[in-house]
Amino acid sequence: MSEIDSRPAAADLEAYRADAVAWLAANAPDYSGAARAGLTVAQDIDLGRAWQRLKADAGYAGITLPVRYGGAGRSELEKIIFCEEEMRYDLPVLYFGVSLGNPVPIMLRHAREEDRARLGPPAIRGEQIWCQLFSEPSAGTDLAALRLKAERRGDGWLLNGQKVWTSWAQIADWGVLIARTDPTLPKHAGLTYFYVDMKSPGITVRPIRRLVDDPDLNEVFFDDVYIPDTQRLGAVGEGFKVAIETLMIERYAVTDDSGYGPPLEAFLSLARESTINDRPALEDGEIRALVAQVFIERQGLRSIHRRAIAELAAGRAPGPEGAIRKLLLGRTRQRLGAAAIDLLGADGVRMAPDASQLRDFARSWMDPSLRIAGGTDEVLINTLAERVLGLPQDFRPDKGLPFNQS
Repeated sequence: MSEIDSRPAAADLEAYRADAVAWLAANAPDYSGAARAGLTVAQDIDLGRAWQRLKADAGYAGITLPVRYGGAGRSELEKIIFCEEEMRYDLPVLYFGVSLGNPVPIMLRHAREEDRARLGPPAIRGEQIWCQLFSEPSAGTDLAALRLKAERRGDGWLLNGQKVWTSWAQIADWGVLIARTDPTLPKHAGLTYFYVDMKSPGITVRPIRRLVDDPDLNEVFFDDVYIPDTQRLGAVGEGFKVAIETLMIERYAVTDDSGYGPPLEAFLSLARESTINDRPALEDGEIRALVAQVFIERQGLRSIHRRAIAELAAGRAPGPEGAIRKLLLGRTRQRLGAAAIDLLGADGVRMAPDASQLRDFARSWMDPSLRIAGGTDEVLINTLAERVLGLPQDFRPDKGLPFNQS
């Protein structure tokens, strides 16, 4: 959605990074680290909204989204640069990651112009939060197998069913969702994409308790929820196509240091400070091999990411190689976490209740979200096998059958 068609020159990118570093140094400490200590979730969200407003006023919110909707209209490369620098701080940005990463860009691509103008600016400023209602109890890894029903009712649709694993549904103002509008068609063909007011009558949100005790996940129930047809994104029956577009955005939104756990440099610092058999851990052959392997993977993933961003900057859609990045990032994050816990010994299993997964190896290792959201490992492996390697598809006995007969 960038309003700039060409890639910025290297010198311009260096200047942009320098400006971002200076701006963050001047502003981020007031919203980061110690400023968040002891806050309730509600207070932390309020702090996050204030940070989002400040970024919007400075042109650092919705960096790739059009200026006419409140974004900065800049390139994907500039967005990556700012995110890399922002991640150096412990800021309250996780509440807006899904919102501005997936639902809002999709809404701005497919919604009516008057709705884009009405809903874009408050989302970019953090005044409204969006969630993504995809997974269901019986369709977690097979998006086309979902059962949430959308039936025609006059000028709109009536929704009945359930979604699950929905991040921040309890604080969301709006959400994007896929529903089955025609069960007589094959499962990929009978789906339609909508966005919905999360305060609509008939919507019930219930929290899901997680092992790391983060309060983000929910299950959402729809009981005769009415939405107007004007809140449809894309054509009737083409919801799966729009959903794949959303997932492609999500897979490329992950930065190459993951943004979900401590980076390689943090592990190196720990290895320098730890010992194995009374010698520095960094001298151990297995530790050195792990560091080398992670570094090689990271450089390769950065190359894939640069190619994808170049495609986006040229107005083309990136290919399925985004699955490689997401697959390896999730696995590497947990591999580093497990090694770090081993180095920490007994202290490695002690998880501070207010620790950030960006700083704490134990919390990062225990949280598998990067290996689930946007497609599980198994889904990504199938994508790579079929669309990158050209291998034959898995046997699918329901292929081509009407959904209500499969």
